Amino acid sequence: MAKATFAAGCFWGVEDAFRQVKGVTSAAVGYIGGTTKNPTYKDVCTGRTGHAEAVEVDFDPNQVSYRELLAVFFQSHDPTTMNRQGPDHGTQYRSTIFSHDAEQEAAARESKAALDKAGVFKRPIVTDITPATEFYRAEEYHQQYFEKQGIKSCHL
Repeated sequence: MAKATFAAGCFWGVEDAFRQVKGVTSAAVGYIGGTTKNPTYKDVCTGRTGHAEAVEVDFDPNQVSYRELLAVFFQSHDPTTMNRQGPDHGTQYRSTIFSHDAEQEAAARESKAALDKAGVFKRPIVTDITPATEFYRAEEYHQQYFEKQGIKSCHL
């Protein structure tokens, strides 16, 4: 098993996108990249904790590659908007790939560069690539939110 962590705006839709991928064994929403210990949703929403809303993905690399997960990440949001996804804005909605090792970092940088070079997006990709720090699982009511609420999609 392996782990990947991605921030791509509101975490509900991103979690749902990863949960659909064969080889992903679990996806949990939470907070990463900030300075506050054990932040709550209310804390993160202030924009003062430094955390991003993110999804931590556990996956079987024999069934899905990290590069395939990167493709899902880049398809699940607009990586060209700084600190904004749809109507949500603030640093907690930033686009970031949190790498867990040197291989993930290299793959993320290569993927981002290839998409930029190919002109897949009309503007340059602003996604940060940074080492993963402690991930704080969000409150239970945020987990599998779409499924619990019967929602099929959001602004993604």
